[in-house]
Amino acid sequence: MSRTFVNGAAMAIGCLLLVSMTTSPSKVHPIPARSSAHVGVLPTLPRIVPAPPGREPVYAKHGMVVSSSAIASEIGRDILKQGGNAIDAAVATAFAMAVTWPSAGNIGGGGFILYVDKNGKATSFDFREKAPLTASETMFLDSNGKLISNLNHRGILSVGTPGTVAGLFLAHQRYGKLPWKKLVDPAVKLAAKGFVFTHALMDDSEWKKSTWTKIPSTAHVMYRNDSIVIGQGENWKQPELASTLKRIRDKGHDGFYKGETAKRLAQFMSSQGGLITEKDLAEYQAIERKPIEGNYRGNIVYSMPPPSSGGVALVEMLNILEGYDLKQVGYASADYIHLLKAAMQRAFADRAEYMGDPDFNPELPVARLTSKQYAAQLKQTISFDKASPSDSSRFGQIYDGGNNTTHFSVVDNDGNAVALTYTLENSYGSQIVADGLGFFLNDEMGDFNPMPGVTTNDGQIGTKPNLIRPGKRMLSSMTPTILVKDGKPLMVIGTPGGRTIINSVLQVILNVIDHQMNIAEAVEAPRFHHQWLPDCIYLESLTVNKNTQEELTRRGNKLKELPPTWYQGAAMGIYIDRKSGYIMGGVDSRSPDAGGAGY
Repeated sequence: MSRTFVNGAAMAIGCLLLVSMTTSPSKVHPIPARSSAHVGVLPTLPRIVPAPPGREPVYAKHGMVVSSSAIASEIGRDILKQGGNAIDAAVATAFAMAVTWPSAGNIGGGGFILYVDKNGKATSFDFREKAPLTASETMFLDSNGKLISNLNHRGILSVGTPGTVAGLFLAHQRYGKLPWKKLVDPAVKLAAKGFVFTHALMDDSEWKKSTWTKIPSTAHVMYRNDSIVIGQGENWKQPELASTLKRIRDKGHDGFYKGETAKRLAQFMSSQGGLITEKDLAEYQAIERKPIEGNYRGNIVYSMPPPSSGGVALVEMLNILEGYDLKQVGYASADYIHLLKAAMQRAFADRAEYMGDPDFNPELPVARLTSKQYAAQLKQTISFDKASPSDSSRFGQIYDGGNNTTHFSVVDNDGNAVALTYTLENSYGSQIVADGLGFFLNDEMGDFNPMPGVTTNDGQIGTKPNLIRPGKRMLSSMTPTILVKDGKPLMVIGTPGGRTIINSVLQVILNVIDHQMNIAEAVEAPRFHHQWLPDCIYLESLTVNKNTQEELTRRGNKLKELPPTWYQGAAMGIYIDRKSGYIMGGVDSRSPDAGGAGY
């Protein structure tokens, strides 16, 4: 059965009452049948071995990695066993995923790292892509000022200056333990020697064939003889990517942003009409930033600051919801969904109005939006009897008083924790492989607001903080998050999913803290999404029963139930049980090649 991952951008269409979507914004992957060893009665004792996704947690005593690639998780786990810390394992896992999970694992994109050490000290690394130095706020508009269809999401102009290598290198320089070469080398060998081509990769190759075979550099990497789909179980080698990774392994940051790789990438961009130059690459730097900090029911919540909107929106919603006894409200009841929708609606209205790159918007109202006082004001505007409206002309004042991304979580033997979310934006980004370099390029320019001043009820935003500027980082919804209890990391969580990321992370946290689910149950539970505009609650299939849907509709909520094969995100979480001493991993079955590995 095929499965589709939906994101916030894909949801920016009209909301009709409980009708199925008929077009797919992103591809799904059928899951191969599992062996009989993975079905039947659950074991009575924890298993300290790699495990498939599902409701049973992965258990470990010393360290763990959970990601959308079981192979990459095992590489990260091996780094932990060799004495590496959480940052080391995160670096190794990230580079391995650039080989094994090319739809989102990357060196041609960007993202964020949240790091909390064993004593509860938190920091973050921003390696979000940047607009090229010759970009402009009207670059995707025609002579009449209208948006040229999909130009900002597909093709060479959609590519932002990549940040992943810079971010991983900076995090390692500041907090890593093992030598850099030791962390990158497993990915080099994996690309050079090859690995077993999975059903998900084969399915993607079939699905994308009409697009990829028209792009010579992509066809050369993804097909045998540029057109023959590689079969499940065949060995897939990526020699050009291996050479690129060797330069990164041997020269670090400069192995990507200077020298042969930079020169070849800039030449390819120029030949295709793109904007990224050697100067764009040479000037790119990742940034260490102070995380967003909140408190939810006695747990410190650390998450990403702008240019991610995730941390601000998450803390704003948690502050609102802390004023309610959610367990008494009732999990997945009409009251529960109505209440969470109201919190989501208010946070996303503020996201649309205020959020952008802090280096270009020095007066972002982060402190106010994440304060308990502001949440108390918003709480007074929520009614259980009637849905609040969404108004594209008024943003949050009316309440005043996506794909493809991937996430993985790491905990090491000392209790240090990493939440890392990185992306190419849509699945396989721009669809373009950098010629001779072997990696996919992002399409992150589509995350800027495309039409200055134009905000519409279908979800297009045109506010100033996120308009295109040369060298500016585009707004993100990535929400790598770590909860701290009694001065030590308690829970690590994140997910892909475009704008749905923020709400998926919210719901997993609530599932654990308020509803006492284990981490595997929490990431598997059905999810729903509301992003202010369009004014619609999107429900995963079987999230709620018919009576609950009818009651939500009676209160004025608009609903859309996703088809059974459509999914919201693919969360990867870790929970540290201080009583038992076990590290428990939640591996979301929404991701077909996912796995957790611990020891």
